[in-house]
Amino acid sequence: MMMPDRRRAVLTGLGAVSCLGAGAEAHWAGLLAGGAAPREVDLPYMHMRARRMYLTPPSAIPADPGTHAGIPLGPAPRMAVAAAREALADAGIGRGDTVRIPVVMGVEMGNASVQEEQRGAGGTPPWTPLAVTAAVVAEAVGSRAGTAGLGNACAAGGYALGVALDVIRAGEADVVLVGGAEGITRVGMAGFDRIRVTDPYGCRPFARDRAGTVFADGAAFAVLESAAHAASRGARPYAELGAAAWSCDAYHHPTAPEPDAVQLVRAMRNALADAGVRPEQVGCVLPHATGTPVNDAVESRALRRVFGDSSGRPPVFALKALIGHTSGAAGMFACLTAALIASRARIPANAPLDQDPECDVWLPQDGPVPLNRPAVLVNSCATGGVNASFVLSRVGDPA
Repeated sequence: MMMPDRRRAVLTGLGAVSCLGAGAEAHWAGLLAGGAAPREVDLPYMHMRARRMYLTPPSAIPADPGTHAGIPLGPAPRMAVAAAREALADAGIGRGDTVRIPVVMGVEMGNASVQEEQRGAGGTPPWTPLAVTAAVVAEAVGSRAGTAGLGNACAAGGYALGVALDVIRAGEADVVLVGGAEGITRVGMAGFDRIRVTDPYGCRPFARDRAGTVFADGAAFAVLESAAHAASRGARPYAELGAAAWSCDAYHHPTAPEPDAVQLVRAMRNALADAGVRPEQVGCVLPHATGTPVNDAVESRALRRVFGDSSGRPPVFALKALIGHTSGAAGMFACLTAALIASRARIPANAPLDQDPECDVWLPQDGPVPLNRPAVLVNSCATGGVNASFVLSRVGDPA
């Protein structure tokens, strides 16, 4: 599957640190094994109903906190550096070749854990900016090109991927390092707990008894480069990124999505059209699917509008049921997972659930199923009605 004739972009390197361990291969193996389970977060001042997260094992988080311009670095930037380095190594790009590679990231809370730790220790903490992660990654990998950190809430990773694609298409760079990273933050957990959209047990998208989302920490990165540049150096792509599309509900409610999903449908259809992919060519959908009652129902309706109610609709893989909701990094974890699905032509099984009849989508649960069509559609949405959809397509034979 190839996008229309223009400057094409492919994914040539992947890196991840998450509750499934360190490395993209650990991520894939963990998905095939059924994913992780949330654990209790043991932090002071955790006065909230839902206290669980899908937590990255301490052994997977680089131990040396280090600093950036004198700023202490929490786990999120450290995980980001590890995932970024893995993605570059996986793509076969050495440190001497990174000077002109821009870094684009989706990050919401960023270095917030450092602020919280300093405030919890008493006294007046020094001012510590949140948005240092992209700069930290650029410094660590030797980039002297531009950096950007997008904070579009839980759609930040999807928007970052769209920005990276625009940079490639515009000819402003041959290679972009794009990713997302989030750590543990009491502020983030408490905010969602306060508006009652967190589940005290686990993340259960599309389940009859779902009660909200459950957050996770981690970092996911990809090397995106023009297809011509990848071919010139003999790189083997995981997948082609055919398109990314954005939309906004502009709905009157501050958190709930627009009930008819008009703008989410628009984003999906625009992404498919821009990639030159028809709905019947989509072999898998990775939905946003956070486990919140309203959002899952609305997204299910949107998927039915795009793909219909027939038996030909594609299988859906609800990633967050296996790794939790990584907030600003969620879109990049979905991208990484979609690239692995496309390259291996295999879709992991969904977590077992008692499916809500209102969420009438196909969720294979008995084991992995083949990717029988060439394209994968991904949705990344956020509070405030922010939507991003993107399309990845298989390149060559399965790995």
